[in-house]
Amino acid sequence: MGAAVAGAGGAPRLAEVLAAVSLVTDLGMGEEQGEAVRACLVAVGLGRRLGLTGERLTEVYYTALLHHIGCTATAAEEAARFRVDETVLRPLVTVTDFTGPTEMLPFLRAATAKVPPGRRLGLAGRLAASNRWGAGVQHATCEVAAAMAGRLGLGPGVQEALHQQFERWDGKGGPDGVRDEEFTLPARIAVLAAQAVRLAATGGPAAAVAALRKRGSWLGPGLVAEFGTDGTDLLAETTDPYEDALAAEPVPWRRLADPDVDRLAAALGDLADLKSTFLHGHSRGVAELAQHAAEPGDRTLARRSALVHDLGRIAVPSRIWDMSGPLTALDREAVHLHAYHGERVLGRCAALRELATVVGQHHERLDGSGYHRQATGAAVLPASRLLAAADVYHAMTEPRPYREELSAARAAVELEREAREGRLDPQAVHAVLDAAGAARHRSAPWPAGLSDREVDVLRLLARGSTNRAIAERLTISPRTAEHHVEHIYAKTGCATRPAAALYAMEHGLLTGH
Repeated sequence: MGAAVAGAGGAPRLAEVLAAVSLVTDLGMGEEQGEAVRACLVAVGLGRRLGLTGERLTEVYYTALLHHIGCTATAAEEAARFRVDETVLRPLVTVTDFTGPTEMLPFLRAATAKVPPGRRLGLAGRLAASNRWGAGVQHATCEVAAAMAGRLGLGPGVQEALHQQFERWDGKGGPDGVRDEEFTLPARIAVLAAQAVRLAATGGPAAAVAALRKRGSWLGPGLVAEFGTDGTDLLAETTDPYEDALAAEPVPWRRLADPDVDRLAAALGDLADLKSTFLHGHSRGVAELAQHAAEPGDRTLARRSALVHDLGRIAVPSRIWDMSGPLTALDREAVHLHAYHGERVLGRCAALRELATVVGQHHERLDGSGYHRQATGAAVLPASRLLAAADVYHAMTEPRPYREELSAARAAVELEREAREGRLDPQAVHAVLDAAGAARHRSAPWPAGLSDREVDVLRLLARGSTNRAIAERLTISPRTAEHHVEHIYAKTGCATRPAAALYAMEHGLLTGH
């Protein structure tokens, strides 16, 4: 992202956007809102005590702020494997050293205590047997986090540090098994800061410092010794951690030019859509419809709002998005809150503030049957009405855990019924249907030299299909499917399914088919 650079006077700050997004990634990790900005303050404070300045300190700042930016990469897989919300286990995983036996038993006790007694033995067994599977989760999380940092305009130092968030000083981490100084200082500081804030939240600053003093084999003996000297001061509460974290960004501040806002919005939309394999590519598909359905002067607002309309999904456990049966009352409440979370995040940053109300209203209905405010009639903005129609239509043409996708013709009938019954705006519905009918298929070559067949395979792979399932769907042999997947990884530079899905979304390979 070319304009995520210093200068530009009063142009919007990149840090404002990323600090706001950290509030939903905190929730996606099962942590309290504000943990990322607190960790950012600790990291920058420690970096300054170590004498870091300039670009190196900036790398520490953004690595800490984005420490959870890969949180959607494997959320659905984690929830499915452990049969518990990923947000239940993640706070415990963050601070547990799995390389030694002394911490595994307390981890299992703490984890199983969070589920009903009848499910505890099964969860303990699945956790104990997941070491190798967990390494794959870490690899995918690192790969997605590094890719997102690049798309957000941050340089190789931040990308490398995020890719190393599960490495260790003693070489027992992953995905690359680096050791000693190869485990970069920005990465180690960010990991230490995240652990310190989490441990302090549960046991207090003194206990956090004492625990981290013992983690020299994980984070480096010199680093933990330095933190042991000033750790309690670094963890001291501030009046307003969020504003303090914004003020702590090393100068010169990174600024955003207007063209960068589209790239930023697209990246954040893809991040949200990674939450479930059923959602991959959804936000881009809605944006394409909304942009072409809007009046010429409104197209920028329509496109950007659509790209980030589901940002709040990150805060909601994947189990809910992947549920095939009816939702409970509490599940429905969590779903309703995703529009609220999106609105609140966007309202915090100047670059995206004009999108906030539109996004917050995208599930409102003219008859008051929507959420999260049950707004009616004229209270629902025209831009929100258009976004709602585009969202409903595109969602109907995609598969969901509880139904197959509808044909374009059937979706059009259902959308018109929503307008007749007073829920959706008839003018917005007609504009969306016109845009859907005029949609053109891709005529340019596929990116990275992908063949038509490889794109077909990539679409299935991105949505979680195994090689065998891909083979059955495309009527090819499993070995041929495996070869296609290998070629896709080689051509795209990806090594995990979530990263390949992110690549497919970025290049528009999951829409328009």
